[in-house]
Amino acid sequence: MSDVGIGIGQRPVNRKQRAVKSLWTGIWLVYLSAPVTDLLHGGHSTGVTILGWLGLVAFVAWYMALVFRTGRGEHNARVLGSLGVLAAQSTLLALTLGREWLVLFVYVSIASGAALPLRMARWTIPATCALLSAVALAVPEGHSFLAGLLIPALLGGFAMTGVRELVRTTIALREARATVAQLAANEERLRLARDLHDLLGHSLSLITLKSELAGRMLPDHPGKAAQQVADIEQVSRQALVDVREAVTGYRRPRLSAELAGARVALTAAGVTAELPADPGPVGVPEESESALAWALREAITNVVRHSGARRCTVELLHRQTLDGPMLELTVEDNGSGGRSGGSHGNGLTGLTERLAKAGGTLEASPHKHGFRLVARVPTAGPAHVGSPA
Repeated sequence: MSDVGIGIGQRPVNRKQRAVKSLWTGIWLVYLSAPVTDLLHGGHSTGVTILGWLGLVAFVAWYMALVFRTGRGEHNARVLGSLGVLAAQSTLLALTLGREWLVLFVYVSIASGAALPLRMARWTIPATCALLSAVALAVPEGHSFLAGLLIPALLGGFAMTGVRELVRTTIALREARATVAQLAANEERLRLARDLHDLLGHSLSLITLKSELAGRMLPDHPGKAAQQVADIEQVSRQALVDVREAVTGYRRPRLSAELAGARVALTAAGVTAELPADPGPVGVPEESESALAWALREAITNVVRHSGARRCTVELLHRQTLDGPMLELTVEDNGSGGRSGGSHGNGLTGLTERLAKAGGTLEASPHKHGFRLVARVPTAGPAHVGSPA
């Protein structure tokens, strides 16, 4: 996530994010211009004006505290008490200072929709509108403001119930994704444990038995003991080969999985991602696909950690070149953080060597207002690489 951007349903974690959320929450206070104008030019006495300013500041502070902390698990009784305080302040200020203060009830209705679940807000919002109507009829010339405030109070309150449900759904979805990722990791660990058990269980048991047998044969039958030792060596070498093949299979990244991981990483970092759909490459050797997947992982890591970019585009194209058919990966961003086209870091150097081993190439350099990485690998087997177009 960027320093300033805040995702839906996420709490601000630093000073900049708190300032942004305060700005978006407080920008709607511009509609309090009517009470402010009344205090400045309404002809009230000095004492009444001071009390009016104190009441307005107290109302805004209470409203901001209630809306800013929405969704942090407060008890509904505490929220209802806070709304009661806001309604009481609105009623007192409107009855004592005039019709310009009726707009405060709109904020009470909006706070009801934002801070209460729908099953309660569907009653508190109409109740707030009813209180607004009663106070408007009691205030001199308040009925002229009633039509202009009643509809915003109703629509604004119920609109905020939808926003609240969207936030709750987004939080639940984010938690579900985290749970699925954790379960997938646990399942992968269990599968690795099962595979290693199947691979090594028989081999280690056989090595143990032959070691005991060789130990018993050694004093009287050294030739037979040597044969058992040779068998032990053969079994252990085969077990080592099996383990290496299993681990290599687990470590080899797949392009489709890396694309899915890139989308999640970029979204979490607040970067607008433009990625292709799952390519399902056909005719690409495993070594070439693995090298391209490593290139994508390295490029996305650089974008997220070092670039400071706000947008990242990933393209995957099949091209026909003089060296044969190629699968080309292009990762381009609009950032500039911490990278230079003059020299490659350790990550890009190792990536260049990995691609070269697979018969591919790597290009990485600044491009326009950002950085661009292009990786190419052959799509045909080794016997077909370099065949004429």
